[in-house]
Amino acid sequence: MLHHVQLACPAGSEDVSRRFYADLLGLAEIPKPPALANRGGCWFRGYGLELHLGVEEPFAPARKAHPGMLWPDLDGLAARLAAAGHELTWSDELPGYRRFHTFDPHGNRLEFLTPKTAE
Repeated sequence: MLHHVQLACPAGSEDVSRRFYADLLGLAEIPKPPALANRGGCWFRGYGLELHLGVEEPFAPARKAHPGMLWPDLDGLAARLAAAGHELTWSDELPGYRRFHTFDPHGNRLEFLTPKTAE
C-alpha cells in the first residue's frame, strides 16, 4: 500500500502548484512537517491519495513516468482542466477504465482514470 506519490517541482513554484492541485483539482493542501517545510514544495491530499511536490534542482519534469489517480468525477475534472487550458489526451487502451493524460503546470505527466460502468 502506498503512503504518497512525490512529483518534482521547480523552486518557488508553490503558488502555481496550489492553483493547480488545490484550486483546480480540489485537493486539500496539508502542512509539511516542520523539519521538511524549509525545503520548499507543498503537499496535498484528497480522493484517497496523497501527493507531495518536492523541489528538485536542477528541475526536470517527469514526461513519461506518472501517477495514475482514480478519480470519482472524471468528466467534471476533464471539463475543468480543458476550461483552464490544459490539453487532455484520452485513451481507451486500458481495458475496464476510462482515462486521460494531462500535464501539471510544471510539465509532469498525470493520468486520471475511473472504472467503466456496465452498459
